[in-house]
Amino acid sequence: MTDDENVLSIEALTVDLPPWADRPHAVEGVSLALRRNEILCVVGESGSGKSVMARSVLGLSTSRHVQPSAGRILYAGEDLLKAAPERMRAVRGSRIAMIFQEPMTALNPVLTIGQQIEEAVAVHVRISRDERRRKVLDMLAAVQLPDPARIHAAYPHQVSGGQRQRAMIAMALMLEPDILIADEPTTALDVTTQAQVLALIREMQRKRQMAVLFITHDFGVVAEIADRIAVMQHGKLVEHGPAADILERPQHPYTRALLAAVPDLASAPARHDFDSAEVALKVSGLQKSYRSKGIFRAAATKTVHAAKDVAIQIRRGETVGIVGESGSGKSTVARCIARLVEPDAGEIRVGDVDFGRLSQRALRPKRNRIQMVFQDPYGSLDPRQSVGSLIAEGPRIHGATAEASRQRAIELLMLVGLDARSADRFPHEFSGGQRQRIGLARALALDPDVLIADEPVSALDVSVQAQVLRLLADIRERLGLSVLFITHDLRVAGQVCDSIAVMRYGEIVEFGRTETVFNAPVHPYTQALFAAVPGRDWSLRRSAAAKRQHP
Repeated sequence: MTDDENVLSIEALTVDLPPWADRPHAVEGVSLALRRNEILCVVGESGSGKSVMARSVLGLSTSRHVQPSAGRILYAGEDLLKAAPERMRAVRGSRIAMIFQEPMTALNPVLTIGQQIEEAVAVHVRISRDERRRKVLDMLAAVQLPDPARIHAAYPHQVSGGQRQRAMIAMALMLEPDILIADEPTTALDVTTQAQVLALIREMQRKRQMAVLFITHDFGVVAEIADRIAVMQHGKLVEHGPAADILERPQHPYTRALLAAVPDLASAPARHDFDSAEVALKVSGLQKSYRSKGIFRAAATKTVHAAKDVAIQIRRGETVGIVGESGSGKSTVARCIARLVEPDAGEIRVGDVDFGRLSQRALRPKRNRIQMVFQDPYGSLDPRQSVGSLIAEGPRIHGATAEASRQRAIELLMLVGLDARSADRFPHEFSGGQRQRIGLARALALDPDVLIADEPVSALDVSVQAQVLRLLADIRERLGLSVLFITHDLRVAGQVCDSIAVMRYGEIVEFGRTETVFNAPVHPYTQALFAAVPGRDWSLRRSAAAKRQHP
């Protein structure tokens, strides 16, 4: 088979949804061909059908109600939709392998990483245990995991997110498959780990001449690795072609809208000079350490400094961002400021109130001064309460009447772009972007002086992300809010933050106005973060083109 020949053909594939769904088909009449030695990226918003299509290749339906009803999926001349279960078990892993979005849920927590990879080999190949172990250790080394023997013996929770994802890649590549399906494999990773995983997938694909079907909604990732791009909307294929054509000359309105929603890797124009504004939040000398002991008494105590003498100041109406990799301490700092985590030391002053010195009892009536929007709105919203009750709960606790609280909830729902009828619905009845709007409304219900947004758009599609960011900016302007914005996405930080603090290992290594940090980063770590942004060159070309059109 030559590079130009199709290794997988999807022909007029239709996958049905249950009768109660919002549309009849998850995938409707989709035809795509995957060639050997190429990476085909399938992009689209949540609900576009891209993951359902990819899982259909391996017969991995998420529900008995979501099943293919028409079309063919041809691999080596065989229609996989008609293959018997025994045949599909033989194909999975050995000929077509898959990397899932969240390795922590895809890996068995009670088995070591080595046991799980060896198990995948044992199902398909009869070799001795020693030979299996040797092959697994060789593969762990090939995917650039440090100390393969340690990783082999470790359980999933004992390694980092990036290392877990590398272990999943090692498992997928163990049997040298013809096709690798990667379903959002870098969505939950920070920028430097993401860059490493993408480079690894590209390297292994070229070395082994594989065909890769890469599912994502991140156009930076697409620009980094794609040979061809397919764009899906509402279950249909609306555009596909060479990566350069789609990225530079998109034809379909939906593709153009998706690309327009991607933030540039550039700082937005400065909004105001905040130097004369009053200080809304002042943090100084903030410290927080975590200590853990080994199982045995002789094991040494390990101390992790999540925050070391952190100092941040936010003025009225200003947005200050904290950026850094996972484990840098940025979320710990945010939770210490909100007193959701107790700091070891430091001053946290909101206006004339020293939050850091108040007891929990004294803090309760003051909590309205700082409110927080969390990364996962579904996890932070009580599924048993209606949306109206969730938003009204804060004002009720602080003394408002039931009627006034409900009226306030309705006003806030309308402020964040939802209608009054939403008050009687429950969180599971809303999309991810709508739930984030609800989380924002709940945080605003107590008229806070400072709003802390902890990765509020990291789990959202690019177009929904753009909507939430515009909403946050609009509310910030209308209410004069001071915002502490936590993110690992430098593109997002450049669009919403007036100043940026860069954190590494619990310390702020660089701080300055966003424009200064973006245009002339000083610290080597900040420079490394910018260099690692997926699709960086494409983003810079877009920014330059936009400046030429609108100088």
